[in-house]
Amino acid sequence: MAMAFHPLAASRVRLAPLLPAAAAAAPSSSSVAAHHHHHRRRFSAIVATAAPASAPTVFDFNAYMGERAETVNRALDAAIPAGEPPAALHEAMRYSLLAGGKRVRPALCLAACGVVGGREAWALAPAAAVEMVHTMSLVHDDLPCMDDDDLRRGKPTCHVVYGEPIAVLTGDALLSLAFHHVASVGSYPPDVDPEKHPARVVRAIFELARCIGSEGLVAGQVVDLEMTGTSEVVPLERLEYIHLHKTAALLEASVVIGAIIGGGTDAQIERLRKYARSIGLLFQVVDDILDVTKSSEELGKTAGKDLATDKTTYPKLLGLEKSREFAEKLLSDAKEQLAGFDKEKAAPLLHLAYYIAHRQN
Repeated sequence: MAMAFHPLAASRVRLAPLLPAAAAAAPSSSSVAAHHHHHRRRFSAIVATAAPASAPTVFDFNAYMGERAETVNRALDAAIPAGEPPAALHEAMRYSLLAGGKRVRPALCLAACGVVGGREAWALAPAAAVEMVHTMSLVHDDLPCMDDDDLRRGKPTCHVVYGEPIAVLTGDALLSLAFHHVASVGSYPPDVDPEKHPARVVRAIFELARCIGSEGLVAGQVVDLEMTGTSEVVPLERLEYIHLHKTAALLEASVVIGAIIGGGTDAQIERLRKYARSIGLLFQVVDDILDVTKSSEELGKTAGKDLATDKTTYPKLLGLEKSREFAEKLLSDAKEQLAGFDKEKAAPLLHLAYYIAHRQN
């Protein structure tokens, strides 16, 4: 099958000039939580807790990720009603969305907003949205017609617990809810720029839609399905196409949307886009390595699944050592794209890149 090399694959193009450091973020303000008619906390009240006003001198990555995960989890919990009709659907959505996870994509979204000078609270709604999209992709990816997996985040997959029809509809509903959150006026704190914010939201919606559909995540999934179990020797360029779309595209959207909402310049956004493509491909290379080096208990999902289904992976094409070298190259490329930003503001993105490169599950 002939496959054109998509523009997304230009993930490691270097920009020569360094950008000026991002402007300092505005001080955070507080807001008061309220309840709407479903007795759920208003999303706009949760955004006030998105981040502390200042970062410690020595960056504590574990504390950073823990705080962001707690904030995002509260937002996700508030987003889906418990016990309201259709109860089966809402229960399945909550089961899948709140099953755990490291919340890497929301953290990237929040960090990108901060690095360009925005308040992280501005990006909480988009951060929650990218996690909804990510969870949708996992629910659908686990279906018998796709990867047919029974374990996700250490728990039975959605279709195992609720059945295939509800699992399909759960993914559909999460996707719709993601766009609802990004577009809703009530999703944002009152200190966003009233003149510039609407245009930023529209641009963010465009980025999210592009990175999900036939130019992004779905495209990667289709080609991945076509290549699984094939007797054809899959070229490295096609494997990169799959992963730049299936995995890297949503990581790219997470970073770019955060930068857009934070008020980043076009040059800053494009530099962060290249950073995101590098770490997106890095994420999948490491995922491929972990699949053949870790147990199911360590991963929280079925280990060795790629080998069992004869899926094309980086270790299969390059071997483990070359795959590890490629991962180090991608990490280096990602670090280079952060060089023009304020070091303190860029610390979360830098540490997230290291985390993705050296994670163990």
